[in-house]
Amino acid sequence: MQDKNWFTVEPIDRDTFAISEWKHWEETHSYLLRGSDRAVLIDTGLGVSDIKQVVDSLTSLPIQVVTTHVHWDHIGGHGHFRDIAVHESEEQWLDGHFPLPLQAVKKALTSRPCVFPEGFRPEEYRVFQGKPAGLLHDGDRIDLGNRVLTVLHTPGHSPGHCCFYEPARKTLYTGDLIYAGCLDAFYPTTDPLLFRQSVQRLLTLEVKRLLPAHHRFPADPGLIARVDRAFSELADKGCLEQGSGLFDFGEFQIHV
Repeated sequence: MQDKNWFTVEPIDRDTFAISEWKHWEETHSYLLRGSDRAVLIDTGLGVSDIKQVVDSLTSLPIQVVTTHVHWDHIGGHGHFRDIAVHESEEQWLDGHFPLPLQAVKKALTSRPCVFPEGFRPEEYRVFQGKPAGLLHDGDRIDLGNRVLTVLHTPGHSPGHCCFYEPARKTLYTGDLIYAGCLDAFYPTTDPLLFRQSVQRLLTLEVKRLLPAHHRFPADPGLIARVDRAFSELADKGCLEQGSGLFDFGEFQIHV
């Protein structure tokens, strides 16, 4: 089931596309990268409409899905693809150990008004479960033929969260680690200290284009440094312990 009006496709450059779900409050983005030999799809969104039909309209190349992290709003369309990869520390989350009960996921999915695609029934929604074709590790190189992505293991928001960096284009895909919105480090499976360390790691990269998994994109690459300063401020106040609260920094918030 695919609603042609659900997804918005916006070109980043000639061979890179954002596939967005602007109608839902999560405003989730997946990214399609075309190489000369194959293509990569970073995340597959909510799963309320068939993202594969959109991908197939953009490329006939073999597709590998790589996952920023195994949360429901990033793996919703995984079932439409055969070649999917997740970080090794979250493999079990696809095999009966997803960290949230289904009712909690459905509550989040429908927590704000949304006109879902015709034919989609929230009561029938399920979180994707299955065996990945491959596992991601820190430092892995994903070769598309004429472009290469580097896997960066950036835990904190989740144990196996990954960012993807394309050195030749100085483009960074940040998943849920950096975006203009509420950065979550309060779930039992999150770690505020690791979150801060992962943000600091991104400061070592030369980034000209920052593409997050939610809300406004491209984001200002300077957002990395501003999030880092915010985490440092919270650390100085002794607030990097879960349960400390929600802290507002204007263009983003940090929920600890």
